[in-house]
Amino acid sequence: MAGYRVQFHRSIHDLAAADWNALLANDYPFLRHEFLAALEHTGCVGAESGWLPHYLTLHDAAGLAAAAPTFLKTHSYGEFVFDFAWARAYEQAGGSYYPKITVAPPFTPATGPRLLTRAGPEGAPLRAALLQELENHCAARGYSGAHTLFLDDPARAACEARGWLLRRDCQFHWYNRGYADFGQYLDTFTADKRKKARRERRRVAESGVTFQTRFGDELDDALLDGVYLLHRDTFARHGHEPYLTRAFFGEIARTLPRSLMVKLAVHGREMVAMAVFFLGGDTLYGRYWGAADAFHSLHFETCYHQGVEFCIERGLARFEPGTQGEHKVSRGFEPTLTWSAHYIRNHRFREAIGEYLQREADAVQAYAEEVQTHVPYRDRHAT
Repeated sequence: MAGYRVQFHRSIHDLAAADWNALLANDYPFLRHEFLAALEHTGCVGAESGWLPHYLTLHDAAGLAAAAPTFLKTHSYGEFVFDFAWARAYEQAGGSYYPKITVAPPFTPATGPRLLTRAGPEGAPLRAALLQELENHCAARGYSGAHTLFLDDPARAACEARGWLLRRDCQFHWYNRGYADFGQYLDTFTADKRKKARRERRRVAESGVTFQTRFGDELDDALLDGVYLLHRDTFARHGHEPYLTRAFFGEIARTLPRSLMVKLAVHGREMVAMAVFFLGGDTLYGRYWGAADAFHSLHFETCYHQGVEFCIERGLARFEPGTQGEHKVSRGFEPTLTWSAHYIRNHRFREAIGEYLQREADAVQAYAEEVQTHVPYRDRHAT
């Protein structure tokens, strides 16, 4: 592209950490150079995982101008935006859906920046240039398409302007409306929902479980071992191995110590449950949980109430606890639309997917509006 040197990189280490991180205006943790480097160092991404680093950058005379966290994918696992049916249809028609390009941090269903640009008035044209280069790359290499997942607003606007297909989904997020403490927050609930939430918390307290907050630099190897074993056990119960390794958590605790936070549920002197969170800017992200014992309401307390209380204490604006889970609604989380955008190189296939996405969008919108009527607040906020 005129004025820019376009490159694709097979490792985040091709790029200086300071230059890459400078493109992250809101300190989104999952695209920090340190986070991406830890994925590479510990084998979470690479040829064996089906996530091959393929970072797109634009340089000019002043240095790194824009970048995208791009991966070549040989499957659709670990994305949380499901296109398996698209892949089957594409291949039944005689095409090769994989490899495809995915623009997102691996294994991370959390909204954030995807088209990274340096600060200044050139942000919009740089985002458009990144998308054009992704389209060109698909054409040159014969890839079926490119997919940007869990987009922030600037990236969504850029994708829409270039005619990429927009897809919406629904998660459940919590919003801080200036609560002084958890009690004041519960005061905004209807009487019945407030009573249920207090009873839920009381049951955990009466069982003798207490909670500790530990940041990455407060987690020694023994604690990290315990956290990881509970994390792995949760996956094993569903017949899967976790995407992330014990080595990954150890490296992140060292390189992003104040972005990683763990809530430890302790009974006596034993850790009986834990929840792993990440902090970025004004947002808390819930990621993983595990438990060794079945205490009543422990999951809700560890993963949700403790996170909300932390946000109120720290003045954080938003809490994204992850995917799925209508059970979050009665605990104060509200339906929130999330977005992805898709460039499909085959015109006929793109038209067919576009028609499907329009029908899906109507259903998702109706679902979010229906769920909003069931939030526990006396004043049912619309986000």
